Amino acid sequence: MREQDGDNTEKVSPGDVVGKAIELIPGKGTYLAADSAGNKLIYASLTGCLTLSPHSQDKRSVAEVTGHKAHGAVPEPGCTVLARVKKVMAKMASADIMCVGSKSVREKFTGIIRQQDVRATEIDKVDMHASFRAGDIVRAVVLSLGDARAYYLSTAKNELGVVSAESTAGETMIPISWTEMQCPITGQIEQRKVAKVGN
Repeated sequence: MREQDGDNTEKVSPGDVVGKAIELIPGKGTYLAADSAGNKLIYASLTGCLTLSPHSQDKRSVAEVTGHKAHGAVPEPGCTVLARVKKVMAKMASADIMCVGSKSVREKFTGIIRQQDVRATEIDKVDMHASFRAGDIVRAVVLSLGDARAYYLSTAKNELGVVSAESTAGETMIPISWTEMQCPITGQIEQRKVAKVGN
């Protein structure tokens, strides 16, 4: 839901398109993802005010979304989060939680996606390395506070999973199925647990 404020700053909510990657650089409070047509778009990752500032070396402006609340959000069981995958192991993946619902986090929160929480079916056949890679942006639900200050996250719903991933060529990949994303430049297909786009 985008709306203009009186002082010409624009209010945005998570998932709002703030611009195209050819025109803008994603800054704080935004992330880059390809839509179903393969266009690279920049989306807001939190509720707040959108600002565009000039970049010193680039003709494009930097898009940043500043949250309304000074204190950051804290993950709670049942809420949806956006997290960046840090490390993928045989039985689980660790990720840094960036946003809780529509609010960005200010502290560092670690999320763990266990093998049994990746998808709802054929749990014993889940291959963590075919589901996530380091650097992927994942939409997940918080199950509980696990051990060592890490939250257990689940991607076991159609709308949960990888929302943005970079190919080995450094391009934002396009989802082509529930389990595959494709590099628009090389055409290389990589496996992921893909979040369903749209309804």
